Amino acid sequence: MIAFLAGQLVEALPTHVVVEVQGVGYEVFIPLSSFDKLPAPGNPVRLLTHLAIREDAHVLYGFATAAERDLFRLLINTVSGVGPKLALSILSGMSPVVFRGAIASGDVKALSRISGVGKKTAERLVVELKDKVGAASTWEAASAQHGLTAADQKVNDAMLALIALDFKQPEAHEAVRTAQAVLGEQATVEELVRAALKR
Repeated sequence: MIAFLAGQLVEALPTHVVVEVQGVGYEVFIPLSSFDKLPAPGNPVRLLTHLAIREDAHVLYGFATAAERDLFRLLINTVSGVGPKLALSILSGMSPVVFRGAIASGDVKALSRISGVGKKTAERLVVELKDKVGAASTWEAASAQHGLTAADQKVNDAMLALIALDFKQPEAHEAVRTAQAVLGEQATVEELVRAALKR
C-alpha cells in the first residue's frame, strides 16, 4: 500500500495532479478540497494517498489532509453504491466536518445538493453512516461555520472530547464553561477536560 507521496508537483488540475518522486511521475486523482490546498507547480508537495486496485488498473487517490482520506475510505468501504468517483465528488462538494454534521443531523436536502448525489443516495448515506460519525459531529459542524476565537476553539475541543465520552451536549457545555471560568482563558484543552471530569 502506498501511504503518501512526497515529491515535486509537476501538473495540477482540479481533478488530478502529477507528482514526480525520484524521476517517476505519479498521476493522482484528487477532490477539489485538496486542489485548493496545493502549492504552485514546480514546488514540493506531500499528499496522503489511497491505492485502489482494479482488474484493469491501479489507481491512486490523493488528499491534502487525513480527514479527507479518512472520509473517502469510510464512504467507499461502508456505503453500498458509493465508489471512488462519487466519494471524490462528495469531498469536492462538502468539507469532512460539514459532511459529518449533515449525516449526524440527517440533512438529506444538503447532501442531495452535492453533484452526483440524488435524494436516494443522500438517504442511503444518512442511514449507513449515522452510527459511524458520532454525536459530536453536529456540534463540530456548527462550530466550523462560525469563526471561533482561540479560547472558544479550546472550549469547543474540550466539549467534543466530553461528548465522545458519552456526555450529553448541554452537560458538556456547562461543565467546560464552568471549568474555564475557574481556570481562565489560558487553560489548555486537557486542563479543561480534566476539570470538567472532576465535576
